[in-house]
Amino acid sequence: MNNYGDKTRAEIPQEYKWNIEAMYADESKVEKDLQTAIQLANEVSEMQGHIMDSSVSLLKMLMIYSTTIRLVEKVFVYSHMRHDEDNANSKYTEMYGKAVSVYTDISATLSFVTPEILESTLEQIHKYIDEQPELETYRFMLEEIMLKKDHTLSKEQEFIMASLSEIVGCPDEIFTVLNDADLNFGMVKDENGIEKPLTHASYIQFMESEKREVRKEAYYAMYEKYKKLNNTISSLYGYNVKADTVCSNLRNYNSTLERALSSENIPTTVYSNLIDAVHQHLPAMHKYVKIRKKILGIDELKMYDVYRPLVKPLDKKYTFVEAVNIACAALSPLGEDYVNTLRNGILNEKWVDIYENKGKTSGAYSFGSFDSYPYILMNFTGDLRDIFTLIHEGGHSMHSYYTRKTQPYIYADHSIFTAEVASTVNETLLIKYLLEHCEDPEEKKYLINFYIDEFKSTLFRQTMFAEFEKIVHEQVEQGESLSAEYLNQTYNELNSQYFGPALSEDDMIQYEWSRIPHFYRSFYVYQYATGYSAANAIANRILNEGEPAVKDYLEFLTTGSSDYPIELLKIAGVDMSQKAPVLSALDTFDSLVDELASLL
Repeated sequence: MNNYGDKTRAEIPQEYKWNIEAMYADESKVEKDLQTAIQLANEVSEMQGHIMDSSVSLLKMLMIYSTTIRLVEKVFVYSHMRHDEDNANSKYTEMYGKAVSVYTDISATLSFVTPEILESTLEQIHKYIDEQPELETYRFMLEEIMLKKDHTLSKEQEFIMASLSEIVGCPDEIFTVLNDADLNFGMVKDENGIEKPLTHASYIQFMESEKREVRKEAYYAMYEKYKKLNNTISSLYGYNVKADTVCSNLRNYNSTLERALSSENIPTTVYSNLIDAVHQHLPAMHKYVKIRKKILGIDELKMYDVYRPLVKPLDKKYTFVEAVNIACAALSPLGEDYVNTLRNGILNEKWVDIYENKGKTSGAYSFGSFDSYPYILMNFTGDLRDIFTLIHEGGHSMHSYYTRKTQPYIYADHSIFTAEVASTVNETLLIKYLLEHCEDPEEKKYLINFYIDEFKSTLFRQTMFAEFEKIVHEQVEQGESLSAEYLNQTYNELNSQYFGPALSEDDMIQYEWSRIPHFYRSFYVYQYATGYSAANAIANRILNEGEPAVKDYLEFLTTGSSDYPIELLKIAGVDMSQKAPVLSALDTFDSLVDELASLL
């Protein structure tokens, strides 16, 4: 199996890289597009004070505005992905920095638009739509803006807020560079005594090792680095939370949580319902941890023991093509068009940047602009988990593909709330496919354990992250500071609560919060858990009801952001304003734990 983690970007064969050149075969056009976007933004700026004069002026502004953002977004996406290929590449670091600056300047230039629209009334907007049929496309967008009336500042204040956005985002940018480019975790001996580099991508492989000393060495090597940077990262994250709080106060929200959820019209009760539902099912998690301790046969179960499979992992590595074939077979219930489009995109159009290299951004994502392929970045190592990563990001990319094919640019994005459903439906179909086609009893035990661990990492762990965010934001909202000691203690207590008494304390897990990049995008991670719950309901409906459910689901994939996410999910047959989908998913977890206990 290929391992390029210690290779430079230039040493990676071209066949394993995404076809990002399809966005800009000639990079001189990057600068031209930036200048065009600036020019268009200035055209919109000249309309200041007059965009609501008539239906004609409103339509003209909206058309130029959307073209401007579409263009600068393309440059931003391209430079971002180039930067992610190698965070130490100064050329693309500079290009990305300029794209961010131009995006910020354009946002500041156009910041008057929303306040000016909000000076009008909903009745006036509906009148203009009746007068100008072409405005019908923008109806939901305009109605959504009007909902922000109580939280939008004056034109001058909005200009200041937009101008400061790059500075407000500094903690995230600094942490990304620190985490992905500057931190070196050294070498760790594998099960055969061979020293290998410890990276973000290889860490989980070490954690799944059968040899406890390997797991322990990797665990301490990782967290010793974060321990040494504890005060620095605490300061970074503290300012990130303070920025959230200040911006929320300035915009007249009752809390940072309300502000984060308001843009998608999601009640804060959805967040609290999730935490409450998971708390109800913590006894099942505690039971699983107790089973884990007993099966592993150790006196003290440590955090570096919670990822090691209870059943011996499948002694198999997959090539990338094999991973694609398995993914496509698992997704066959979604129909030929879905499967053939995904296969062609991955293998022929080269949507995927496959292997790790020095400086490459860790983890995986699906990204792209309205005018590009729905690209996938990953760090493929050939494990079963990588097939899950591929099918997960493939779900995001296919969601983007269907949406961009159907919706206008203004509705071609996705709320995180709905995006995580598309990815997790794919994962759920994969695990059910693997279990259905499993003939080896030991393999079945392994897969059930794997499925349980997916619940653990996605539904339980992400909810724990969500609760941590809620607690620390409330701490700052109450006028308190976030010291390193407070952050460490809060996280440690939550970890103990979620994993239960069978897990022994250690002196390193308290630093885990400091390596989570998603915390810099506040109140983001809970949507992994809600998405996982919704996806389980949708996947079960697809497998049980067939064509009608598939039809509803594929229609949902085309909707983008053309309505609020709670309403869009109802198209696929799920109502996330209720606890039912979360509780249903947790019931599945409970039954899996019972089945595993019986089998073992």
